[in-house]
Amino acid sequence: QVQLVESGGGSVHAGGSLRLSCVASPHSSSCMGWFRQPPGKEREGVAIVTWYGNTMYADSVKGRFTIYQDNSKNTLYLQMNSLKPEYTAIYYCAARWGGDCSYDLFRVWGQGTQVTVSS
Repeated sequence: QVQLVESGGGSVHAGGSLRLSCVASPHSSSCMGWFRQPPGKEREGVAIVTWYGNTMYADSVKGRFTIYQDNSKNTLYLQMNSLKPEYTAIYYCAARWGGDCSYDLFRVWGQGTQVTVSS
């Protein structure tokens, strides 16, 4: 089973940027995604990328976040720009094998990395 290790979280002011990374071992899966869990709320999907580079974003982050991966390094990234306080959450990397990359089908998770955006 693939193991996922995230890094890159931290604290920033509103309007700032962060880039999250996720290393998959032994290798990336056909579907890779980022999810987040705000304080006191359920986990939600943020962005997905397929092995072929197709992407999908939650409406709340479109135009602000970019998901991409470097398959040669088995690493997934999430570039987050123009951050808002409501983006404060634990961000999780996730993986799934299969042709359907729907948010609700992901079952393999990293440990999460905290992102805090202050106003």
